[in-house]
Amino acid sequence: MKRYLVLEDGNIYPGQAFGAKTAAVGELVFSTGMSGYQESITDQSYNGEILMFTFPLIGNYGINRDDYESITPTCKGVVVHELARRANNWRMDLSLDEYLTENGIPGIQGVDTRAVTRHIRAKGALKATLVDEVTENTVKYLQNAELPTNQIAQSTTPSAYPVPTHGRKVVLIDYGLKHSILRELSDRDCNLMVLPADATAEQVLAQDPDGVMLTNGPGNPKSVPATLEMIREVEKLVPLFGICMGHQLFALANGADTYKMKFGHRGFNHPVRDLTTGRIDFTSQNHGYAVDRDSLDATQLEVTHEEINDKTVEGLRHKIYPAFSVQYHPDAAPGPHDADYLFDRFMKLIDENKAKGTITNAEKN
Repeated sequence: MKRYLVLEDGNIYPGQAFGAKTAAVGELVFSTGMSGYQESITDQSYNGEILMFTFPLIGNYGINRDDYESITPTCKGVVVHELARRANNWRMDLSLDEYLTENGIPGIQGVDTRAVTRHIRAKGALKATLVDEVTENTVKYLQNAELPTNQIAQSTTPSAYPVPTHGRKVVLIDYGLKHSILRELSDRDCNLMVLPADATAEQVLAQDPDGVMLTNGPGNPKSVPATLEMIREVEKLVPLFGICMGHQLFALANGADTYKMKFGHRGFNHPVRDLTTGRIDFTSQNHGYAVDRDSLDATQLEVTHEEINDKTVEGLRHKIYPAFSVQYHPDAAPGPHDADYLFDRFMKLIDENKAKGTITNAEKN
């Protein structure tokens, strides 16, 4: 069956339908990953977006129960060049086509995804729609469409829940967390409590945490201003680690600014340099906003990591408090595991803080 990818600037790309028999509207974004499509589709950071893969063959190993990053995917659509005709893997439970159909997500194949990617890189982020029929009103409707701004509210847990083990007590603020973050912390003997995105400082500190993590999540970091006061209060008392959206919120809470990127970073091959050691890691990234480097001058934050290609701010450290953040995903699901040492760095901060007691403004990390 025919299906069309239509962009707000009037470009139309025909292809073949798969997945759910429905239309979709969202911002079109591209991922350069060669694999990991299941983790990407179930990553809440893609909430409201139409996800396009540049790798030419997608779906060849199907969908399995082990690689979900969330239970309910919230991306709006999937665009591929070629959908594997016969998926096969010993862990496979469903084909990609079956999975998208079950979850009401439309897909399109037969599109020159690399040509579309080049177009986005030149034009910047564009609204797009997947439709089975193009009419004279399709482009005009798309141009006038208002995309949602409450993605974090849609992605966060509605109520607190524990992931109990024995060890360090870590509170996670869920802006749209990936399950791989829970796995990494659980593997390090952390007793976890997950709180909603609107949790207050009082609610966080009531858990008597040894550390607090600000997770990844979708959309514009400025859409959740209420969480900034919580971050400002908590970082004074408890070691804090921010990932992706958590990195941007950490920056905003400390007086920095963020901006929307032309087309974002999404994929698993972004080189990042640690400015303190010179170490270069290949990283997994998924973000359309970034921290404004110039805005950091008047803050107590310093840049610790940067993307090698475009010099995007990829890591921050507080000059006074034991708090730091990175723009990428050290949990690496999917992606390289170069940066998983950052979880160990967080554990070390927690242990050092527990050993010395209460943080004061005069203490240096």
